[in-house]
Amino acid sequence: MGTLAPRRREVAERCLKEIGEARARIEKGLRRLSGDPMSREAFAIMNRAIARSNRRREAVERKVAPDELGPPKWRLFQIAFILLNLDGLADRESEDRPVVDLLFFPTGGGKTEAYLGLAAFAIARRRLANPGLTGAGLSVVMRYTLRLLTLDQLSRAAGLVCALELERVGGKRLGDWPIEIGLWVGGAVTPNRMGSNKDDVDRTLVGWLKRMKKQGGPTPLPLKACPWCGHEIGPDCFTARPNMMKPAQLIVNCSNPTCEFAERLPIVSVDEEIYRRLPAFMIATVDKFANVPWEGRSGAFFGHVDRHNGAGFYGAAEPREGRKLPQELPAIDLVIQDELHLISGPLGTVAGLYETAFDLLASRMVNGVRRGPKIVASTATVRRADKQIRALFGRGETRIFPPPGPCRHDSFFAETDRGTPGRLYLGVGAPGQGPKRVFLRTLQTLLAGAGALSAGTKEDPADPYLTALCYFNALRELGGARRIVDDEVRRNLSHYGVDRVREAPAGAPFVNRSLHETIELTSRVATDKVAKARKALGLPAADKGSAHVALATNMISVGLDIPRLGLMVVQGQPKTAAEYIQATSRVGRSRGRPGLVVTLLNLHKPRDRTHHEQFRAFHMSFYRAVEATSVTPFASRALDRALAAMLVAAVRHLDPALTPSEAAERAASRDEVVRIVRDEVTAKMVLSDLSPDERAGVLSRLDDLRAAWAAIADEQTNGGGEFRYDKGVEPQRLLQEPLKPLPTDLDGRRAWFAAGRSMRETEPAALLMLRRPDGSPMKTSP
Repeated sequence: MGTLAPRRREVAERCLKEIGEARARIEKGLRRLSGDPMSREAFAIMNRAIARSNRRREAVERKVAPDELGPPKWRLFQIAFILLNLDGLADRESEDRPVVDLLFFPTGGGKTEAYLGLAAFAIARRRLANPGLTGAGLSVVMRYTLRLLTLDQLSRAAGLVCALELERVGGKRLGDWPIEIGLWVGGAVTPNRMGSNKDDVDRTLVGWLKRMKKQGGPTPLPLKACPWCGHEIGPDCFTARPNMMKPAQLIVNCSNPTCEFAERLPIVSVDEEIYRRLPAFMIATVDKFANVPWEGRSGAFFGHVDRHNGAGFYGAAEPREGRKLPQELPAIDLVIQDELHLISGPLGTVAGLYETAFDLLASRMVNGVRRGPKIVASTATVRRADKQIRALFGRGETRIFPPPGPCRHDSFFAETDRGTPGRLYLGVGAPGQGPKRVFLRTLQTLLAGAGALSAGTKEDPADPYLTALCYFNALRELGGARRIVDDEVRRNLSHYGVDRVREAPAGAPFVNRSLHETIELTSRVATDKVAKARKALGLPAADKGSAHVALATNMISVGLDIPRLGLMVVQGQPKTAAEYIQATSRVGRSRGRPGLVVTLLNLHKPRDRTHHEQFRAFHMSFYRAVEATSVTPFASRALDRALAAMLVAAVRHLDPALTPSEAAERAASRDEVVRIVRDEVTAKMVLSDLSPDERAGVLSRLDDLRAAWAAIADEQTNGGGEFRYDKGVEPQRLLQEPLKPLPTDLDGRRAWFAAGRSMRETEPAALLMLRRPDGSPMKTSP
């Protein structure tokens, strides 16, 4: 390095220093395995479970028996990442525990398997260290922002949990309570409550099952195939136990009678059942955690349970249920935040404020020091990750893995492959032509040309290009394209090959094609249909149920992992480089099947024209153009929206005695609990580099909230009235709906405690009153 310029030498030395730190941590993980028999056994269980589930998954995809496949192998960076984190996972007092490890690797590289391995190790070691029932409870939380991403990872994670449950049953070493996976998402995807024969509204399990069986509605679990054997999960696979009159459990079973899970899959999807059964592994959307201040039973997620029975576990929110446990369950061990770059902007800002409470609740005092769960994150597109993580998680140290080396083409764990085709980007700009016409001409040419290359065989090399995945920046643009595909493209393709025969040299570069039904992947499509669309995209184009054209918005930019896809049409340059990289990485993910991305640029838009003129230069280094994310949890508007919710969540669940709804009246007077929350907020503000004046302003608002809470409680209870966190009409409860005006709030203090059920509820809707020019109301159709 002596010949390098001073600035380059400084960067190279920093890279080598970080490489040395990563090597030392990997060595520490190896020492942990050699010197800790329990960690070594958990590591062995992890390897068996990952191998078994991956073999099953690949067998289903290739339609062969699992025994016909060879043993799966770790990629080098995957096993290195697991070893890097072993010590921090196994020991709460480890110096690596507070470090957030960011797995920074290109899309399609295998990040999911790496953190699923960590999840398997965390669950196995927890069960080995806490035998019997004491090792139960929530161990791993995996959070996402988009439902498509959640659905894709549910299938993979559920396969791993199935393998771990078989290990538990067969080896008798992983505790007495089943190892299960829970899906904690919105009420449009899974039921919120069990319901009963007299309570069968839409969001109850009873209402859901009735609609499914009588009207062909969606299933209460958005999983279309068994994660273990691949057989269909249909309406007959869902049973309410003990009956539909008053169900207590949803049983999901595989339709294959020879499957190990023909009687019950270890999957929990109803909110009420999740609070009670506390699955070892929980997949959730970030938004769902906004329910923590509203829901007393969610305190069980953080280990605050002390009773159990055959149906599950109970904490302070349900004081009359179950028998006494010998001790409280352990706290959460591992938090996985996939696609970290999505937790930014308004969502990341609000999530960062809530995260202050969640990290506090998941922590425990160990030898006088508060120790929280291990946090790992992953992304393929991020900039200034350390700043984002400080504001989001309140952790002072961030380590990127693999650490970059002095040569950008080789990080030891991965190197640039210049010999194998990956993705080819093609830009199309047509001066004087409208974007719809360009889209029509391009799409029909690509589909007809791919058809001409098709061999029509089972292993058709042209199959990846017989399905076009079309990306749009807005639903408005997609709606116009839907009509073009269903009318003009479909009609033109029926005679495209006949009309366009090449004269010199003679040949037929195109063929006539008939298109299958167009599918859509957008926010306006029900989750059940999204799952069906994903299945259709995974089928070869010659199959009856396959898709030839899929229209999508940014829903697909993460979470759509379908190896067969090879052709994408992008209508207009996406707004950010990160979005463009993520979205176009949905194609060409399989080795030997390079992707073709055709970007249609509207030359009448200055930004599109700029990208067209610099197309080659931009694509040769587009990772350099990834934008920095913004997370500002202590901004004034963020405090207006979420500071009160954060305070209530922390106070309510930090001390189990304050968890029951009726404890709201005495919570604000608990000085010690409020002091702990105040200290946690202060520590996070220091990490976020807030000035002393800014910190004082936030703490002043926190003190005002506490005083208002105490005053409202006194006012409500002085006359013998009831006062709760979440139940009853507005005057009788502390928390308020954010978008509903309060009928009685003379001093405005009750409105301070508005807490959304979702982190995206930021602004109220504006109602439009349509009137004619003369001022009379305009009649609208119903």
